[in-house]
Amino acid sequence: MATKPEKLQTMKPEKRQFYRYLLTQKMNELLDEAEKTVSDMTTGKENFPDPNDRATLESDRNFELRIRDRERRLLVKIEEAIKRIDDGVFGKCEVCSGPISEKRLMARPVTTLCIDCKTKQEKIERLKGE
Repeated sequence: MATKPEKLQTMKPEKRQFYRYLLTQKMNELLDEAEKTVSDMTTGKENFPDPNDRATLESDRNFELRIRDRERRLLVKIEEAIKRIDDGVFGKCEVCSGPISEKRLMARPVTTLCIDCKTKQEKIERLKGE
């Protein structure tokens, strides 16, 4: 008979709600910025006779789109973190199953690794890169 995976019971419901609120606020902020960017890019009827001005506009737009792409990936991580809250495993390291420190969760609430496992992962990545 299969058993359910054990849920991390160390985080109090109030803390889980706090992180849900934090993540939801960040998600709304990112979505508002994305909506503003789309609106600005679709309503702009710029006509620049100077090619340098046009090139600057294109460069700025390209930079803005790169930022929005990074934010899009962050939105996916936020949704995954909210799902971990729902599943009762938020704040649990996916490698060692130990708790992720409160300090780390405050700095990066979408994290899935404790600081020790993240440090090990980064060392391995550096060694592979050399």
